[in-house]
Amino acid sequence: MGLLKKLAGQSAIYGVSSILGKSINFLLVPLYTGYLPKEDLGSFTILYALIAFLNVVFTFGMETSFFRFSTGKGLPPEKVYRNTQSLVCLVALALGLILYLAAAPLADFFDFSGKAHLFQWAALILTIDALMAIPFAKLRLDGRAVTFATVKLANIFLNVGFNILFIVVAFHVVNGDILPDLQPWVNQWYRPNGGVDYIVLANVLANFLILPLVWKLVGTWKFELKASILAPMWQYALPLLFMGLAGVTNEVFSRGLFEYALPENYYPQLSAREAGGVFGANFKLAIIMSLIIQAFKYAGEPFFFQQSENKNNPQLFARVMHWFIIFCSALMVAVAVNLTLIGSLFFQADGYEIALPMVPILLMGYLLLGVYYNLSIWFKITDQTRYSFYITFAGAVVTVLIILTLVPVLGFIGGALSTLGCYLTMVILCYLTGQKYYPIPYQTGKGLSYLGTAFLFSYAGFWLDTGNVAVDFLLQNGVFLLFLILIFFMEKKELYSLFHSIRKRNHAN
Repeated sequence: MGLLKKLAGQSAIYGVSSILGKSINFLLVPLYTGYLPKEDLGSFTILYALIAFLNVVFTFGMETSFFRFSTGKGLPPEKVYRNTQSLVCLVALALGLILYLAAAPLADFFDFSGKAHLFQWAALILTIDALMAIPFAKLRLDGRAVTFATVKLANIFLNVGFNILFIVVAFHVVNGDILPDLQPWVNQWYRPNGGVDYIVLANVLANFLILPLVWKLVGTWKFELKASILAPMWQYALPLLFMGLAGVTNEVFSRGLFEYALPENYYPQLSAREAGGVFGANFKLAIIMSLIIQAFKYAGEPFFFQQSENKNNPQLFARVMHWFIIFCSALMVAVAVNLTLIGSLFFQADGYEIALPMVPILLMGYLLLGVYYNLSIWFKITDQTRYSFYITFAGAVVTVLIILTLVPVLGFIGGALSTLGCYLTMVILCYLTGQKYYPIPYQTGKGLSYLGTAFLFSYAGFWLDTGNVAVDFLLQNGVFLLFLILIFFMEKKELYSLFHSIRKRNHAN
């Protein structure tokens, strides 16, 4: 129980910071929907899909490789860190320069005519992100969760602050609503149609300001490239690079390809790019599940590697999976039954609520991604990372096929199903191969029953509509309470055992 408690504690720290940070970041949704046209949100969705894809290339699987070679290979961790950071910095600077020089043709290719500077700024974002990737990984490996979380929050605060400054404050200064003395100065640089520009610029400035802090917290490092260390690390990381590329295809292609797969006039009131903006905005409503998965990954990855030599780790991994599914299933129901209320709070313009029915599907998709992170530990600790590529490539194929076949028929729902279908495919393949090469006694039947029940309860609560907002709120959250009661009865023996062990420990102290 002590190891589970340690993982839960680390996840809680990452989780609280992620929830707080994303909640602050989440405030950008009403800001964007209130101040920017839907077409600008469509451009934002495409550009950040590209950034997410290239982020994987810039770090090329070396974060996970760093964890593996710092914990289970008998190498000095500091030496592994120096070599990993040196290689990642070298590659990131080279790739960043290439992307910066190729900005103009990329802008034309993605239909951002006259916006080459956006791709130059994207090159800066990607380069700085990569320069911080291994230092952040070192903070996680060293168990410095509070430091990690604090820096991440600082980065989010800066990003949100710059967004508010550029998109809201400058807008009202130019209109003469506030701070009239600043109007002549702001007029010199503010452009009313520069929405996407200001989003990207805010990201560049926030990253640039946080980079020196991250490097200072981790400490100085000496540039070092030793083939004896980096060659096996590269062999381990290469399949993870392709896994990451396939995985990010699954993650962002549904958003990036959506507007191209959607037939003209499918939604008569929206252009294809505007529909892409609506799709991307509703995607953000599934962020609560996404950030919990991210928090778990931050804590879980170094934890799993540190426990890789523990002879009881199959039973430990099974328990982690069991309680992960229970917690995330409950979270999914809680969010899904309140989606109408959440949407009304965060969409500051009409027309976004049309895509709300797709969000429970996305919540389940992200939940399955978390299940996959749990399952994937088998090929990471057995050094069979080639399976990661096979599995995520299959998921990427499923993503593209569903987008091309179902988006023209089902619109927003088809786009969401691409995410669900992708992660479901990856979970099935990872489970079957993992049980063959590294058997773990998962409570498979119970886990499937929780997932299926959570999905049904989510839509049951979401579709409840009496016409009375207060009554709807009570009934919808009654569905969530019913799900919690179901969990209690299914887990009462374990919960009673846990309660008694805590009481006994308290009495002993």
